[in-house]
Amino acid sequence: MNCACDYGKLMPYEAGLAQLVAAAVAIEETESVVLQNALGRVLAQDVTASINVPPAANSAMDGYAMCAADIVIGQVYQVSQRVTAGQQPEPLKSGTLVRLFTGSHIPLGADTVVMQEAVTLVDDQAPELGVCFSALPSQGDHIRPAGQDITQGATVAHSGQGITPQLMGVLASIGVVSVRVKRKLKVAIVNTGDELIMPGEVCGEGKIYNSNLFTLTGLLQRMGCDVIASGIVADTPASTRAALLAAAAEADVVITSGGVSVGEEDHVKGIVEELGQLDLWRLAIKPGKPLAFGRIRQTPFIGLPGNPSAVLVTFLMLARPYLLAMQGHHKVTPNSFKVKAAFGRDKIVSRTEFVRVNLSSLNGELEAHVKATQSSGALSSAVLAQGLMVAHADSQWQAGDLLDFIPFSELGAA
Repeated sequence: MNCACDYGKLMPYEAGLAQLVAAAVAIEETESVVLQNALGRVLAQDVTASINVPPAANSAMDGYAMCAADIVIGQVYQVSQRVTAGQQPEPLKSGTLVRLFTGSHIPLGADTVVMQEAVTLVDDQAPELGVCFSALPSQGDHIRPAGQDITQGATVAHSGQGITPQLMGVLASIGVVSVRVKRKLKVAIVNTGDELIMPGEVCGEGKIYNSNLFTLTGLLQRMGCDVIASGIVADTPASTRAALLAAAAEADVVITSGGVSVGEEDHVKGIVEELGQLDLWRLAIKPGKPLAFGRIRQTPFIGLPGNPSAVLVTFLMLARPYLLAMQGHHKVTPNSFKVKAAFGRDKIVSRTEFVRVNLSSLNGELEAHVKATQSSGALSSAVLAQGLMVAHADSQWQAGDLLDFIPFSELGAA
């Protein structure tokens, strides 16, 4: 079945992205993993705290615990006990102080901690003999109450949330041993092209190394996907058909690079239409116009262009949000912020352009500079760049204008 956009006006980037994300069906299967192996996984259920964090009031300083109302300036107070972190203190004896340290539990009857630098010792060699004060403390000073960070029963993480190192620490702080997560998404990579060879082989006349496989593998692994590499597929209908059917039978999603344009040896698009359906083809973007989306049998298919930089950009800006939605993430689009462009365009751009740029600071203000060539076949500029500047379709700008900038760190590519 041909998609409605076939040979017609190019679909705007925003419409194409919305169509992809709307078509994504989150995987339902889940598994339990121990917390130390959960980095990058997607939570499949909310997590609530069974305890307070901290579980009891504790000191934020090395110092002395007391009842603030009992303190008189100039009076000497005896230290009745010494409490280190991890010890359970006795209740505070009236008219005395408790020597404690950062993290020590506050004894019953104490409501204030004075840091050790703010007291005067009667005898520096024997601080337990007595302490006096030159200023009255305020009730509650330097005490971290129970539940200050997390209260018992609070939801600390939500289903669909990616597990970061910070979240691992929070989950550990409430005693979580294992978490239920979405199972890993299985993604098959199919690279087509008679010109492709693998690193380690002799690069003869007319051959190029298959960089797309490694770019896509790295990006997918960074997302926490299981990658199925189908090898290099010859530019013939039979080879393309067999490779796509095999990949669709094994994977949750099939991603190809090359073969979706209009050349005589571009067989992927036609084979996908034969085996399933094509719902989207050709977007008003640069680089990456011949992007395709559909199904092989019942397996989702994303066809990326063959040029290396076009592969990178279309994966980051279109395939990645789709895969995030399939993984169960609630947030699938990256954050961006406005940055001054150090370059302009005299003519209105007809397609949304994703320009590889680097940032520099001029008079305390960030500026975006074009890095080397922007050719869709040149990948090295993406290594030198820090992110993508977005020039929306039907726009025109001058040097000094503010444009949207998306750091590679927001795209899982840094």
